[in-house]
Amino acid sequence: MDTAHPSFPILVALFVLLLGVTSSQPYEEFLQCLEFHDSNITSIVYTRANSSFSSLLESSIRNPRFDTSATPKPLLIFTPRQISHIESAIRCSRAHRIQIRVRSGGHDYEGLSYSTISPSLTFLVLDLRNLRAIQVDVPSKTAWAQAGATLGELYYAIAAESRTLAFPAGMWPTVGLGGHISGGGYGSLLRKHGIAADNVVDAQVVDVEGRILDRASMGEDLFWAIRGGGNTFGIVIAWKIKLVPVPATVTACTVTRTLEQNATEIVHRWQYVVDKLPNDVFFMVVLNSVANPVQANATTIQASFNSLYLGGIEGLIPMMDAKFPDLGLRRENCVEMSWAKSILYFAGFPLNSPLESLLDRTISATGSAKFKGKSDYVKEPIPISGFEGIWEKLKEVGVQTGGLILASYGGKMSEIPESSIPFPHRAGNIYQVEEVAFWVEDGVEAADGYLNWLRGLYEYMTPYVSKNPREAYANYRDLDIGRNGGGGEGDYRRARSWGSSYYKNNFDRLVRVKTAVDPANFFRNEQSIPPLSSWR
Repeated sequence: MDTAHPSFPILVALFVLLLGVTSSQPYEEFLQCLEFHDSNITSIVYTRANSSFSSLLESSIRNPRFDTSATPKPLLIFTPRQISHIESAIRCSRAHRIQIRVRSGGHDYEGLSYSTISPSLTFLVLDLRNLRAIQVDVPSKTAWAQAGATLGELYYAIAAESRTLAFPAGMWPTVGLGGHISGGGYGSLLRKHGIAADNVVDAQVVDVEGRILDRASMGEDLFWAIRGGGNTFGIVIAWKIKLVPVPATVTACTVTRTLEQNATEIVHRWQYVVDKLPNDVFFMVVLNSVANPVQANATTIQASFNSLYLGGIEGLIPMMDAKFPDLGLRRENCVEMSWAKSILYFAGFPLNSPLESLLDRTISATGSAKFKGKSDYVKEPIPISGFEGIWEKLKEVGVQTGGLILASYGGKMSEIPESSIPFPHRAGNIYQVEEVAFWVEDGVEAADGYLNWLRGLYEYMTPYVSKNPREAYANYRDLDIGRNGGGGEGDYRRARSWGSSYYKNNFDRLVRVKTAVDPANFFRNEQSIPPLSSWR
């Protein structure tokens, strides 16, 4: 992934060549174009010469793996304060052949919301941090939220108005709404209410012509595509979302078991139960290597069972005793709280953390650790022998430097047709798997070691996961499964390698929508939907 990136003078020369200008500052004509549309617009443009450029760029890089000198940098960062600024940016970028990368929270798993794998690409980052207004309408159970808002900001705004309304999206507060909903967006309410994109009722999009469209003016095809088909059809600037009912009190639980505490058998049994539990229960299991508590200088495998129940402890314990007694869930494993507080609980915040913690936009899920993630879907229970092989793979790396996260499906997810929105992973899935590696060491050699380990784990999982296609979750972007050209140049046949994994049979419809709304493929990246004109 890391590639050497040319010196600034070389980039200047490249840009001058592309634009056919002789200016010593490659962005000068682009800025003049912006200023033509709005004389005050240049105050929100940060070039490399600006003292705030580096700190602004780094402020939303959530994976330190892409915060290195070798990572290609944008020509400039544009932070619009109003929608008209985005219209101008699109028009001027098209006129001067500058590619746009859109960033809301910066959690893109491959860094493509603020970077590229092509060191010669001339691009800007459109950072939506200033567009994060949220309006909650309790009587209609809806909200308008701008794409630059984080999940934490949305949850805080909802909680300020109602303890019994929520939005079924992710469990990490600093994830940006723009990208999260564009890729589907799942969280602890998926078995009860589906995913984030299932609960969008309107949107505002700036299209390739700079027009502001809502659901009525964009048409149902484009509205279908933006709800899970990726940020490749235009720039979504706001979502109108349907809020869902939750009890005033929910219950969050954590139970940990090691191999010495029968973890293998409990995880194995979990597979036969989890998708058949009442829709009010969500289960997530984290599997990783930990220090052995009873044997010095040794490791073991720990399974951490994390669950959310939409109700109180008194209703949960007897139900779990009846349906999943193997876990041995007890009252002391559980805490009652509001749904908004459960977000902080699953994000690892202390129990006494104030709800205002949801507003902190600086928190990274992995701290200073670099990471790489991959994803799978399991349709048939993995046998005990399969888990024993997973344990061996996890023991190959250091304590808590690699793992798997299993997220329960079933419930509402099995009731929604695969073609309802682009996100197709519905009936037939017991759970989703995220395979992940973390490391703190610097350098290419260290990164390659962890990446190779993760790819080995992914290869090991092949017999146990979905096939034809091997499905993957678009929000866990993984360039290993395929990519477009270095500058995002589309190729329909090439794109099917990753497109069918993310979207299954919905991929071709996404291509048709792309062809209709952006035939020249202006909005593109290394994993964007190509138009049919890319057929070769």
